[in-house]
Amino acid sequence: MASLIARIRTYLSSPQGRRNLEKAKAMARDPRNQQKARGLLARLRGGRSHHPTNRW
Repeated sequence: MASLIARIRTYLSSPQGRRNLEKAKAMARDPRNQQKARGLLARLRGGRSHHPTNRW
């Protein structure tokens, strides 16, 4: 069985893989998507507190 990295390389060298790679690069350049990614990373790192306020 081919290793995961070899399978990924094969996919990325295919026409469909190249199209998807270009699409991902274009999405990564979008400032809104960059902000979403920063927010996700901050949440994963525990950068923001998500304690609920007293709603009772």
